[in-house]
Amino acid sequence: MTEEIEIQEEEHEVGNGPLLSGLRRVLLAGIGAVALAQDEMDEFVGRLVDRGEIAEKDGRKLVQELRDRRRERVHGAEENLEPKIQKLMDRMNVPSKKDMEALSEKIGRLADKVDELLAEK
Repeated sequence: MTEEIEIQEEEHEVGNGPLLSGLRRVLLAGIGAVALAQDEMDEFVGRLVDRGEIAEKDGRKLVQELRDRRRERVHGAEENLEPKIQKLMDRMNVPSKKDMEALSEKIGRLADKVDELLAEK
């Protein structure tokens, strides 16, 4: 009845400052809490089935309904959280990926011009 959760870490160019480190710890703690709650829910429903208080079919249905509700809440939270994180990053003056790419492109063009000027001398 338990569902495995796979966590993939992605590397970003932003760095590992105290804010990102703290945010990462909070997110991992949240993921751990969700996994623990899922295990507890599965165990509780399993005990109800074992005691005969609910049928196994009803137990599976209940677990699926609870998982579906959790997914809906998580999806809704993600939609609400993303703009808030972006607003916080804007207030902290943290450049976005788009800003970093534009700056990198501009530096590349400047480096090409410097190479051209050096070659002309």
